[in-house]
Amino acid sequence: MATTRRASTVWNGPLLTGSGEVHLDSSDIGTFPVTWAARSEESNGKTSPEELLAAAHATCFAMAFSNALAKAGTPPTQLRTAAEADFQPGVGITEIRLFVSGDVPGLDAGGFAAAAELAKQNCPVSKALSAVPITLLVG
Repeated sequence: MATTRRASTVWNGPLLTGSGEVHLDSSDIGTFPVTWAARSEESNGKTSPEELLAAAHATCFAMAFSNALAKAGTPPTQLRTAAEADFQPGVGITEIRLFVSGDVPGLDAGGFAAAAELAKQNCPVSKALSAVPITLLVG
């Protein structure tokens, strides 16, 4: 059965001088401020769609990679993932970079890199974002 998650935003005022708040409705774990300046310049303690997208991508990739490794008989002790999403005003999201390192007993560096690439290809968020170049950096 499918699950549905929900977030909502209330925006006040025009794009350049307005502000808003995004609320994580499904988990109810927080409300976070957003502004155009936080998206297109410095974050200054506010979030952006790209930061939220990066968080979702790093998490989904870690889950997909962990699952793939376990199914291959080499479950990880730990995976460390990060994601960066580049946003260019007037263009959109131009690139995403995934970073991964980890501890996987019984798997050499080449096997780790190959498994990471397969996990990137099979990660549901990677698939959803396939219109954007996604670079995987293993280290």
